Amino acid sequence: MNAAPIGPVDLAPEPGRSTDQRATLVQFLDFYRSVLVRKAAGLDATQLSATLGPSRLTIGGLVKHMALVEDHWFNSVLLGNDYPEPWISVDWNTSPDWEFDTAPNDSPTELIEQFLVSVARSDAAIASVLELDAIAARQSHREPTNLGWILVHMIEEYGRHCGHADLIRESIDGATGD
Repeated sequence: MNAAPIGPVDLAPEPGRSTDQRATLVQFLDFYRSVLVRKAAGLDATQLSATLGPSRLTIGGLVKHMALVEDHWFNSVLLGNDYPEPWISVDWNTSPDWEFDTAPNDSPTELIEQFLVSVARSDAAIASVLELDAIAARQSHREPTNLGWILVHMIEEYGRHCGHADLIRESIDGATGD
């Protein structure tokens, strides 16, 4: 396992204030994706496994979780594809928090590479669906879901988890921001 920290990461620009709705949603999603990766930048494997207080959340676990969430919503729900590896081989009934539990076994490079691969698949899925109101191939919670809802949900998910990562990162080395 490579324990070398992730190098510096450029923050995606803040979303434009006069773009169309689709561009605004995609830009906010990209912004929060880059915030999460920046929270991991410069941390080694031990730091990526650090927790805060009674919580078991780690920055590494959040990065791996969001890779799974990207593949779930854009690849599986939106496009109707099977989960790609490593997700398809997981026994989720035995280990429902597998991505969090196994993140400490992954190097910083492996965590970020998996995240970037999942994001690239998501970006391709988003680009392939032309309308925000296009209904996803699979239902979510027994309801039809459209691309616009998925984008808003992902922004919310990143916002929440970037807040978690911010608190954990501050406890590690005092770094705040984004």
